[in-house]
Amino acid sequence: MSVPPRVLPPLRRESPMSGLDRRNLGPLQVFAQSISAAAPSAAMAAAPAVAAAGAGTGVLWSFVVATVLALLIGLGIAQFTRRMAAAGSLYSLTAKGLGPAAAFACGCALLIGYGLLTMAALTGSGVYLQDLLRRAGLDLGWGLVAVLVLVLGGLATACVLRGVRLSATVVLVAEAVSISLMLVVFGLLLARVGPGLAPTAPDRGVGGIAAGVLPALGAFIGFEAAASYGVEARRPFRTVPRAVQGTAALCGVLYLVAAYTQVIGLGALPGGLAGQAEPVSTLAALQQLPWLSYLLDLGIAASFLACTLATGSALVRVLLSMGREGVAPAALGRTHPRYRTPHVAILAVLPPVAVVPVVLMAAGMSTTSVFVTLLNVAVFGYLVAYLLVCVAAPVFLYRIGELTRGALVVGAITAPALLAALVVFTVDNLGGPYPAVFGLCALAGLAWFAWLRRRRPRDLARIGIYDETSEADLLGGER
Repeated sequence: MSVPPRVLPPLRRESPMSGLDRRNLGPLQVFAQSISAAAPSAAMAAAPAVAAAGAGTGVLWSFVVATVLALLIGLGIAQFTRRMAAAGSLYSLTAKGLGPAAAFACGCALLIGYGLLTMAALTGSGVYLQDLLRRAGLDLGWGLVAVLVLVLGGLATACVLRGVRLSATVVLVAEAVSISLMLVVFGLLLARVGPGLAPTAPDRGVGGIAAGVLPALGAFIGFEAAASYGVEARRPFRTVPRAVQGTAALCGVLYLVAAYTQVIGLGALPGGLAGQAEPVSTLAALQQLPWLSYLLDLGIAASFLACTLATGSALVRVLLSMGREGVAPAALGRTHPRYRTPHVAILAVLPPVAVVPVVLMAAGMSTTSVFVTLLNVAVFGYLVAYLLVCVAAPVFLYRIGELTRGALVVGAITAPALLAALVVFTVDNLGGPYPAVFGLCALAGLAWFAWLRRRRPRDLARIGIYDETSEADLLGGER
């Protein structure tokens, strides 16, 4: 089915996103950004047990559904990234379907999601490095975590500042190491446990599977990070959508392997997988392979470090776009003449990102509470951003006269599912601080929007700037 185009103003073509290192990232480097932002190595260790708390033995099916949903979200994003290249990620894309107001809401949601996930990843890397040192006999408490967070934050800032190719290479190496280590861990555990069959009838039925989908989907957040590299990627109309879709598919496979191994290996223990605080370490001890815990800690710490670099890079590119459009301080839109990175945005936000978790620890929060709080508030931001871009996709296609039945079906499935997930996540956490923290951030964003609408309506209308593309980009050329 094809819908005739309406007579609407054409999509505006803005000046190129000058100053960035245009068309200089290869497909593997762009793919690594999305993989690292999702931090699959860390999720392989923790997400199955969290999802099993609701799904029980149906946790494998929960991950199947979550993988399908992530792929559908990726298809919605691809409707834009096959046609336009932008640095503002979903913020810039949403503008082309739903206009400036919805795009601004998406941008604020992304700032919350990217910002707090970067903080959580830094904290997670520090915590797992501390665990590694503690296993070796060195335990200095939360102070060691604080020092590690500050040091890693400084290294991440320097790496992101020095150039996109450098940070992309570091991300690629770190994530390759972490995934390799996790595959070794789960390969050895699966070999010891032996092949088995997961329960064919989930003990909590369809309701349990549905309850496990939300935490399973939470393991995918960040998988769209490649959409921030439309300006810097070679052949962006091919590279970016393939990176996003490939990340969803690869993460889904890794999570299913991890969940299967843990369900089979821990099924005989009281409470099964859901009853274990550290399921992989417990399984390693049961199989008399305690040394695997060292590999586990090292792999997860490396994964979180790569996640810090990838999400921090995406965060500053959203701010770069906002600065170029005038909805944020113009200085954030500047780029370094030598490194070709958004250096003002990097120096403005990445050091505070490292300091906030340390302040929370110093205020008395445990390292685990800091990590969990930051991660859960970030999930709110991602769910809102995914919902908006999936609603925007069919509207965008209708505007340009390319709406198809398939795109309508994808939107009709994905948007209600994400809205339901957002409602369930909010209701489930009403007793905790996460909705309140996200609500306060949302109120700040609303006040920011009201000020812009009153004082800078023309700047607000410019939201959605994207990179001009050449014939070489369309034909697959590098530059």
